[in-house]
Amino acid sequence: MDRAALADFLRRHREALHPEDVGLPSGARRRAPGLRREEVAQLAAMSTDYYTRLEQRRGPQPSGQMLSSLARALRLTADERDYLYRVAGHNTPDRLSGGGHVAPALQRVLDRLDDSPALVLSTLGETLAQNRMAVALFGDRSGYTGLARSEFYRWFTDPGARAQYPEEDRARQSRAQVASLRDAYGVMGPRSRAGELVRALLAESPEFATLWEKHEVARRFEDHKTLLHPELGAIELDCQALFTEDQSQCLLVLTAPPRTEAAEKLALLSVLGTQSFAPAAPRE
Repeated sequence: MDRAALADFLRRHREALHPEDVGLPSGARRRAPGLRREEVAQLAAMSTDYYTRLEQRRGPQPSGQMLSSLARALRLTADERDYLYRVAGHNTPDRLSGGGHVAPALQRVLDRLDDSPALVLSTLGETLAQNRMAVALFGDRSGYTGLARSEFYRWFTDPGARAQYPEEDRARQSRAQVASLRDAYGVMGPRSRAGELVRALLAESPEFATLWEKHEVARRFEDHKTLLHPELGAIELDCQALFTEDQSQCLLVLTAPPRTEAAEKLALLSVLGTQSFAPAAPRE
């Protein structure tokens, strides 16, 4: 771990950002350029004291998860994120597997979406970031660990993962999940995390094994879907997907046509947020 290089890198990237770059209000005039240390700590979900010690060259070696949070908070590119890992004494994450890093371009768009559910997904179906509306609609997905981070895995191993889809849509959704994983498997190879997911699901889910043998390959999202909310009931939403250039991440935005029942339900969800509607995601 190169504490001096790490501290200087964090400070310079913090000072290069403006509050509006990360979705924060600019507020009163600032004495120093860039974000405040407490703002970076807030964005990275860590204590201000911990972050301050890193900038002062006296902090402990941060974990990979902490570095991922810092890279997201500072809106680092993939190359900058890899450098951050190296000076902190870690191996760089596999870019195709995501590693929790969000492409800065997708993060900037997500920061500006407030009235529609939106989330960033990796090629393995991992939720890398959610806005407040997506948390209210889907629940907080940030606490999943291991294989359960992948929506593909949860779909075939956790019955609760299917509760938001009408029963008549679940078979189609199963095929779409397997086809998307088959696409990731083809890109990443059998020794990758995609291969690990496939091996685990073949052992745990007869349904997955049957569908896997069909060799369907596609990475797609339904243009229109119905989701079941525990309090609001069925919500019919349109889906738009924005991919990074390398297709490794996707920003999924769900909207409803104006003056429809679904639009009214989204407005209600926006007002009430997670206070009473969205169930807490299980931890595995």
